[in-house]
Amino acid sequence: MKVLILTHGTRGDVQPYAGLALALRRAGHEAVLAAPAAMAGLADPHGITFAPVDDGTNKLIDEPRIREAIESNYRGLRGKKVALEVMRRSKPLMAKVFDDMAGVAEAGADLVVHAPGIPAHHFAEWLGVPAVPAALQPVWVPTGTFRNPMLPVPLPKALNRASYLAIKLMLRSFGGIADRLRAERLRLPRRRGRHDFLRRPDGGPATVLQGFSTHVLPDGLDYPRWVHTTGFWFLPAPPGWTPSAELAAFLAAGDRPVYIGFGSMAGNDPARVGRVVAGAVRRAGVRAVLATGWGGLRVDDLPDGVFLLDQAPHDWLFPRMAAIVHHGGSGTTGAALAAGRPQVVCPFVADQPFWATRMHAAGVAPPPRPQRRLTAEVLAAAIGQALDLEENAGRLGHLIQAEDGARRAVKILESLS
Repeated sequence: MKVLILTHGTRGDVQPYAGLALALRRAGHEAVLAAPAAMAGLADPHGITFAPVDDGTNKLIDEPRIREAIESNYRGLRGKKVALEVMRRSKPLMAKVFDDMAGVAEAGADLVVHAPGIPAHHFAEWLGVPAVPAALQPVWVPTGTFRNPMLPVPLPKALNRASYLAIKLMLRSFGGIADRLRAERLRLPRRRGRHDFLRRPDGGPATVLQGFSTHVLPDGLDYPRWVHTTGFWFLPAPPGWTPSAELAAFLAAGDRPVYIGFGSMAGNDPARVGRVVAGAVRRAGVRAVLATGWGGLRVDDLPDGVFLLDQAPHDWLFPRMAAIVHHGGSGTTGAALAAGRPQVVCPFVADQPFWATRMHAAGVAPPPRPQRRLTAEVLAAAIGQALDLEENAGRLGHLIQAEDGARRAVKILESLS
C-alpha cells in the first residue's frame, strides 16, 4: 500500500514519523513523508521518499523574542502578548503549509497518517481513504487517568477528561483555514464534525496510533479500543554511519561519559546554561559529552574530560553513555529508555514536565530539574543520583526494546487496507 505521512515542526516532531516511514518501507510498502523542507536529511540516507513542504511556523522560532517566550511557556504579561502574536502570525504561515500538503496528496495514497496538529483528515476524506492520527504525546485522546500533560496546573481527578478540551479549542484556530481549503481546493462540502480528527466522516471513531509506551504511563489506562499505544518509533543511524575518529577516541579513553544535551531548546541564555553544565560536570567528577544541538549550548571554559559534539545518532550514542541529561522531549526520552540508561530530565515547556515526572515515577530518573531553576550544584547532585539508577533503567530498557513500536504500528496500518 502507499502511505502518505504528514507532519510538521522541528526535528523531534519529524524524526519518529521518519522511523515509521522506514518501518513501512522495510515491510514492503511505499511511504511518502511530507515534512518541512529543512528535515529532508532525516529521510534521504534511508531511501525514504520525502516531499518537502514550507517551513511554516518554524520560521518564527528563529526570532529571539518569540523563542524566549516559547521556552518560558509564555510566562507573564509579555509572554501572553507574544502568544497572541504567534497565533495571529501562525495562520498565514500554516495556510501555506497545508496548501503544500494538499499538493502532495494530489499524487494519491491508500492511507493518510498524520500528526494530530495537521488537519490532514480532510485530505484523506478528499481521497476517499482512511485517516490515521498518529500522536507522539498523550495530549490528544481524552483519558480519566491523568490530566492533559499540556496543562501546567493540577486539577481534581474528576476534571482529567475535560482537560483535553483545551487542545481541541487550540486546533480550532485553524478551522477557518481548513474550511477554505475544503471549499476552494478540495471541493468538499461542509459537514458537522468536520474538524474532529478523532472521527471518520461517517461519525465513527478513527483508528489512532500513539507512538510512545504504556510502560511509562500511569496505571489504570482507559483508552478506547480504537486507540493503539504501540511503543516509541525510532529512526536508526543512517546506513554506514560511523563516529568521527575524535569521538571514538574519547569514548575509548576512559569511563563511560554522561551525555548532556537539550535538543532544539537550550534556553534563552545558552551561555548561562553552558556555565551551569560545565560547573556541574566539574562538581560531579564525571566525563561528559556535551551536545550543542540546534539550540546551541555555549561553553567558553570547557572542563577536562569533556567532548563537544554537534550531534550523533541516539541509538548509537546513548548505549555508550553512563546517563542521559536532556530536556524531556518525547523522542529523546524514548531513545534514553531504549538505551537502558538512567536519566536527568530538565524540562522547559509543553509536554516535557510530564515526561520528566513519568521518568521519575518509573525509577529511571531523580525528580525533575526544571531549566529555569537549574544550577551547577543542583545538576551535579542529580547526575550523582541518576548513576545509582542504572539497574532500574536497564530493566525498563529491555521492555521498551521488546515493544518494537514502529513494527507494531505497521501491523495496525496493514489491517486497515
